[in-house]
Amino acid sequence: MDPTPRRTRRRTSSVTLDDVARAAGVSPQTVSRALRDPESVAEETYERVEKAVAATGYVPNLAASNLASNRSRAVAAIIPLINASVFAQTVHAFSEALTPHGYQIFVGSTEYHPEQEERLVRSFLGRRPDGLLVVGTEHTAGTRSLLAAAAVPVVETWGWTERPVDLLVGFSNAAATAALVRHLVERGRRRPVFAGALQSGDFRAAERRDGFAAAVREMLGTEPRICAAEDRPVSMATGVELLDQALSRYPDADALVFASDVFAAGALLACTRRGIPVPERFAITGFGDFEIASHVVPSLTTVAVPAEEIGTLAGSLLLDRMQRRPVAEPVRDVGFRVVPRESS
Repeated sequence: MDPTPRRTRRRTSSVTLDDVARAAGVSPQTVSRALRDPESVAEETYERVEKAVAATGYVPNLAASNLASNRSRAVAAIIPLINASVFAQTVHAFSEALTPHGYQIFVGSTEYHPEQEERLVRSFLGRRPDGLLVVGTEHTAGTRSLLAAAAVPVVETWGWTERPVDLLVGFSNAAATAALVRHLVERGRRRPVFAGALQSGDFRAAERRDGFAAAVREMLGTEPRICAAEDRPVSMATGVELLDQALSRYPDADALVFASDVFAAGALLACTRRGIPVPERFAITGFGDFEIASHVVPSLTTVAVPAEEIGTLAGSLLLDRMQRRPVAEPVRDVGFRVVPRESS
């Protein structure tokens, strides 16, 4: 007698599309269509299919479906920072625009490194996404070549260019900062200083600096004053560093124009601790209109950018392109808005 016990094979039978169809009382083709594109069937039909899927425990074979249709039902989003609220808002709205149509969103973070963006683009394209969202309009030559050869729709966001790769939903960072300078000049400020962490891959911060410089030359006829914390994180602590640098280099400054609300909030709190009156001693402005901007004391003058609208529009344009519908306006300027508050 063989002392080694034999393994008992447990045979399982997978739930099939036909099983779901029977449970839902519809055809297998209808089930397939409902799972592939929920909005292509009646709402009542989709609900029946959804309940049948839950009841039977059916898991679609996405690999087989994608192979048959030559579509992955996946879209990649490449952003600078996953933990930045403005980009999180954009990706959330982007996802809300696409998930009802059966698309999944994969997210990658560049950490403001152009070479990392190129690596992510190459990696995501290897997974054959149906579309791609990127933040910004400045890319390495390698990234531009990859995007041009990818044969999938691409939407650039959060920037502006006369030569987009494909679709574009954004605004001019330079014009937005120039509008802040105009706001300050109209309130009698004559010695503004720009303060930002100019990381090598943060082209939007560089555009804000350039917009500031051009506006100062045009409106005040003076050379721009720039303070930069090279390759420092976007944090309140960096904002305090920038405040100290600005006051040391330009003690007569009457306005500090920060490249981000985070920097500005850090500087404002430091001024409060040190007994420096704002805006009496100097005005402070930020960029982004983050939630903190309206809660600090004094409340922060800033530029509001429609982060959610960027995501929604980007998703809508990409969806039209992926579903081979004509796109009447492939380039959309969402604009910006100066929000005057107590700090200026």
